[in-house]
Amino acid sequence: QVQLVESGGGLVQTGGSLSLSCAASGRTFDMYTMGWFRQAPGQERELVARIWRSSGATAYADAVKGRFTISFLDNTKTTMYMQMSSLQPEDTAVYYCNAVHYGANEFWGVGTQVTVSS
Repeated sequence: QVQLVESGGGLVQTGGSLSLSCAASGRTFDMYTMGWFRQAPGQERELVARIWRSSGATAYADAVKGRFTISFLDNTKTTMYMQMSSLQPEDTAVYYCNAVHYGANEFWGVGTQVTVSS
């Protein structure tokens, strides 16, 4: 099992910046990739960004490319960080941390609210 604890988020005006962190604990050695998903009211949960632990490669949803940056904060690659810039009202959502094991088991954080006011 992997436990994921998110921090960050909050309320910001259009054009502002926020950051999110996710600390993983437990069977982290089996983690293959970590990522951020978001879910707006009435919408399906969608992938925002993902980072692979072995290579450090990243991938982003088209809607956030050039505005969001995902990274690891430490050499153990168990704390994931996402810097969000030029935030827009459509970025308002609950953001969830996600981790995937090599065995394809997935784990989720409880989510953190990001609200962008117009």
